Amino acid sequence: MRTITLRRSLVALFAAAISFGAITQAQAASDNKSVLRIGYQKYGTLVLLKAKGTLEKRLAEQGVEVKWTEFPGGPQLLEGLNVGSVDFGVTGETPPVFAQAAGADLLYVAHEPPAPTGEAILVPKNSPIKSVAELKGKKVALNKGSNVHYLLVRALEDAGLKYGDITPVYLPPADARAAFERGSVDAWVIWDPFQSAAEKQLQARTLRDGSGLVDNHQFYLATRTYAEKNPQVVGVLVEEIRGVGEWVKGNLDEATSQVAPLIGLSPEITRQAVERQGYGAQFITPEVVEAQQKIADTFTELKLIPKQLTIKDVIWNPPAKVAQNQ
Repeated sequence: MRTITLRRSLVALFAAAISFGAITQAQAASDNKSVLRIGYQKYGTLVLLKAKGTLEKRLAEQGVEVKWTEFPGGPQLLEGLNVGSVDFGVTGETPPVFAQAAGADLLYVAHEPPAPTGEAILVPKNSPIKSVAELKGKKVALNKGSNVHYLLVRALEDAGLKYGDITPVYLPPADARAAFERGSVDAWVIWDPFQSAAEKQLQARTLRDGSGLVDNHQFYLATRTYAEKNPQVVGVLVEEIRGVGEWVKGNLDEATSQVAPLIGLSPEITRQAVERQGYGAQFITPEVVEAQQKIADTFTELKLIPKQLTIKDVIWNPPAKVAQNQ
């Protein structure tokens, strides 16, 4: 019964808007033919791209206006993608799996290189818990359907535990941190920059990060309608994202100084998060499809999603002209 309820709650996060999503998307496409609406999160390459303004300049030449909307996490962003409030966005590995399972008409467009240390299972500094195996019977906070959901599953498996051996407490990052601080949960599975902030401000201890367990890719996704109708715009987007990433790799101090005030964190916290991120956006490769399929299969086996998925069915294949320009 618990597995069925859990599965329903995870998929419901995306499925709630499906019934009217197609109508909303069609209307949005009609009303905003020259507008690119991008969903982003509090941290990541898109934050820098937004700050630089280079995308707006390039797309203005094509008569395209860019609008930005911030979301608290990947699942919420993909809800926005599904109902047509945004055309393009970025999430971790797991949200697209649950979105696809819920029927969202999305396409994987590109990915960043692995960043396995950019997410982790944290415990309070004075916690007696010293290993993942000791989480058995404990309360673990996480944002359900997010990238860290898969990290938790894999870490438990590696420690010889099942998902049912812990009590998941599903909370968005801000609420999870509050629960973590007051001791309402025993551990918190979280990503940067929240991870870095907890490590620096709370002296939270890393029980296990993603090293050797997960890739922690960041994925750029679009609605199928937008990607298929606007391949040149999507191509420009990927070029600009890659360009920002390459700039960051050679200018960590300057990138840190730009990102810190945007996310409201100190340079020290921000620098650590910036260093752990992957940079160098590329179109989706067969190897990445295989890795993402493994994630989908894992959640199917756990009965956390209701059906078998085929990831290759939702991969964007850019036109030859666009691909050649990358």
